[in-house]
Amino acid sequence: MSDKKKFIITTPDGTQADLTNARTLKSNNLYPFGRHNYSIYETPEGLFVRGYNSGEREIMLTGFVMLDEATARSYTHTYTREDD
Repeated sequence: MSDKKKFIITTPDGTQADLTNARTLKSNNLYPFGRHNYSIYETPEGLFVRGYNSGEREIMLTGFVMLDEATARSYTHTYTREDD
């Protein structure tokens, strides 16, 4: 048995994706966290997932949604970091 931790996410519509071996295509992980944080993942199974932050300062990603490949590859994040 492997002791490797799994990174399985669930989207608001109940879809699950295993991001354990996913490749990060784009991301912004600057701290302090906030709406500027996101990650675009491609899973080995060919799924595309966007992780986002809904405004939480201490957690980088607070939610996930599935994307189609074209949207994932051309994704431009709309929020920028605002230091306070």
